Amino acid sequence: MATDVANDVRRGALPRHVAIIMDGNGRWARAQARPRSVGHTAGVEALREIVHGAVDLDLEYLTFFGFSTENWKRPAEEVSFLMGLLRRYLKREVAGLHERGVRLRFIGARARFDSDIRALIDGAEALTAENGGLNVTIALNYGGREEIVLAAQRLAAAVAAGELSVEEIDESRFQAALFTCDLPAPDLLIRTSGEQRLSNFLLWQSAYTEFVFTDVLWPDFGRAELAAALEDYQARDRRFGTVG
Repeated sequence: MATDVANDVRRGALPRHVAIIMDGNGRWARAQARPRSVGHTAGVEALREIVHGAVDLDLEYLTFFGFSTENWKRPAEEVSFLMGLLRRYLKREVAGLHERGVRLRFIGARARFDSDIRALIDGAEALTAENGGLNVTIALNYGGREEIVLAAQRLAAAVAAGELSVEEIDESRFQAALFTCDLPAPDLLIRTSGEQRLSNFLLWQSAYTEFVFTDVLWPDFGRAELAAALEDYQARDRRFGTVG
């Protein structure tokens, strides 16, 4: 990203929390007559570029939809390749992100992942836990509806155990039972590839989120595209239900 573009973005009010649905790896690969695996590999490079771009822009929170609960339905060969990419990313990138002050967190149900992947996730979180820079959250085996159901079950169990009364359950209590309990709601959600839906991502958290949908396929989404989305956000008037 050119310096003047970055400065233009910084002059506006930056969103505190940006969420991104990374979409279009397969179509990107198909357009180049390459295997889907090549698209997924290029997608990881795009993720790396956007994380470092967000650090340079002094963003506070950045959350990626990495792997959904529905993604397990993909062909076994593709899922296996994606798990290998995840392993390589965690082994190769975490130390560099730690050096830049990035804090890494992961949300979603981890039990389905192999033990070595769970260990890498735990290690990444532990290593970066005290960092005070950009907070990067990656949603893995995550589904918004499942998250809401699990939160309801936690609260119901607390009521059954006598630890909580039904009357004490409010929005703040419910938020505290979600995977994202210590994250602010996203101000801006970006989805690439031209699709215009949430696809079960951050359903509760996105009640007042601004959306930017771009036709750019995820592997082609770089710092300039991030800056354009931020400038789009900065031009909006967020009223949160009040009269402007």
